[in-house]
Amino acid sequence: MAESHSVNFSGPKSFSTKLKSKCKETLFPDDPFKQFRNEKHRAIKALQYFIPFFEWIPNYNLKLLRYDVLAGITITSLAIPQGISYAKLASIPPIIGLYSSFVPPLVYAVFGSSKHLAVGTVAACSLLIADTIGQKVPPKKDPTLYLHLVFTATFFTGIFQTALGFLRLGILVDFLSHSTITGFMGGTAIIICLQQLKGLFGLKHFTTKTDVVSVLHAVFSNRKEWRWESAVIGISFLIFLQFTRYLKNRKPKLFWVSAMAPMVTVVVGCLFAYFAHAEKHGIQIVGDLRKGINPPSIGYLNFKSEYLTVTVKAGIITALIALAEGIAIARSFAIMQNEQIDGNKEMIAFGLMNIVGSFTSCYLTTGPFSKTAVNFNAGCKTAMSNVVMSFCMMLVLLFLAPLFSYTPLVALSAIIMSAMFGLINYEEAILLFKVDKLDFSICMAAFLGVAFISMDIGLMLSVGLALLRTLIYVARPATCKLGKISDSNLYLDTEQYQHAQGFPGILILQLGSPIYFANCNYIRERVLRWIRDEQALSNSKPDVIEHVLLDLSGVSTIDMTGIAAFREILRILEAKSIKMKLINPRIGVMDKMILSKFIDVIGKDSVFLSIEDAIDACRFSLQKEKHQNDLSDISA
Repeated sequence: MAESHSVNFSGPKSFSTKLKSKCKETLFPDDPFKQFRNEKHRAIKALQYFIPFFEWIPNYNLKLLRYDVLAGITITSLAIPQGISYAKLASIPPIIGLYSSFVPPLVYAVFGSSKHLAVGTVAACSLLIADTIGQKVPPKKDPTLYLHLVFTATFFTGIFQTALGFLRLGILVDFLSHSTITGFMGGTAIIICLQQLKGLFGLKHFTTKTDVVSVLHAVFSNRKEWRWESAVIGISFLIFLQFTRYLKNRKPKLFWVSAMAPMVTVVVGCLFAYFAHAEKHGIQIVGDLRKGINPPSIGYLNFKSEYLTVTVKAGIITALIALAEGIAIARSFAIMQNEQIDGNKEMIAFGLMNIVGSFTSCYLTTGPFSKTAVNFNAGCKTAMSNVVMSFCMMLVLLFLAPLFSYTPLVALSAIIMSAMFGLINYEEAILLFKVDKLDFSICMAAFLGVAFISMDIGLMLSVGLALLRTLIYVARPATCKLGKISDSNLYLDTEQYQHAQGFPGILILQLGSPIYFANCNYIRERVLRWIRDEQALSNSKPDVIEHVLLDLSGVSTIDMTGIAAFREILRILEAKSIKMKLINPRIGVMDKMILSKFIDVIGKDSVFLSIEDAIDACRFSLQKEKHQNDLSDISA
């Protein structure tokens, strides 16, 4: 009996079966809410994009919280002395420096995209605010009006930063080059350190100017006010702080020693000032620090026309510096974790926290390097560490603020000086000198301008010099002669690769920049000079060059002035019986050449896709001309 077999066709569905199933799903959907869920999913993604808090909070757990709490408490211990110190630097009440580490971190935790950035005040912007606004309203003359103008400048900082973020104009921050930032920070650190000599020597009279000459003159002209007690205590604190920084550099695992050192300095200074009655010995203290939460400061913003110019100026300058520093620091620590930071999101986050800060008795905040480094080394996992710092700072404001009223000013001066020593990056300046003399000049323009003239003028000098260098690069683009590497299809710069070979009667030039009104005359002269130099080297008849090939693959755009320059080059070459060919123009360049009728003038057969094609065409043309000349000689 024949054995029966059953065949199981369990392979993939046929195309017709899939089509029927798809039509059924379309006409009779099993899930009528599928489209709604898709739209909801897109809405959630959009919300997470604009508010990063909703991106990481759904996956947050107690394990992550454990790390963030430790990091938050650690950076709070640094935020308290820094807040008081930098507020003193900005010539505003010390309590404002503590408020600035209370509200803004909450805003950044919601809108910021960095996991490691710790929000706080910075020395450079603090001094810049004091310098700019103090010229209009001296803080000692009218401290209330001065404070209100600081809040107003912070508001304009936030508006400017938020606008840059929404308009995606982060390119403006790029004008503050690495060289400019290095020089600016170094110059600022020098004048801040010199200004702290007032607290170190216990001086009561000092200058409001920030340049080195004025500060040193104020220090030595008031020698009668020097107090040796204050100097001994200040130097002792400074040695202690520098020793902890030395330990951190030698043994990175001991980072917490350096992080806690400023807080230890403040606590020891408070105890010493309280028990030794420091004021009787000429050692000044911070003074009144009331506990509690201040009322909103939105009603204190001053938009009167007579002060509007100075507040807008202070707001815009500090906004750019704060953005450049904060975004650079956020990106640096993100790279360590193979992550990316959206600069435009950071701008919006910084802007919103400064706007809200100006409404809640805070002044300018950003992402300081020292606090962020401590936050990173303490093991923070998310922006929740900023929330923890804000909560701890709230407890300090509600219950512990009066305890810090005994903080000696000399201790704050030591803390500031110790922090500033790390900003004087002389090794980077030496590297700039070795690598790029012009970069070094830009750095020194910022350094010397800030140190000996003023902060804003020094910054403008450096940015102006950097822009001048950019204009030189734009107006004088590089052109090079190409030759072929043997046994390959590569055409490279003959100056860099001297074994690259040219072709008789053919000159190949590469243009590598946009061609427009600022550089077209230079490009025209450069092309003609290449031809003259090539003819001079040939030591033969002046028309040895019969074809000039212009490689336009690196030309991203061209304007009408540039096209007119090409027409002029073409006329000059035709007068010398030299033919011009174009190689691989980009689509935008080609469209403009077609619309301007330049392609009709030069001829469609003079445009090639590759250098190889153009050379083959030129060789064929040269051989054809040679053959015709030979026939003419024979017939003659």
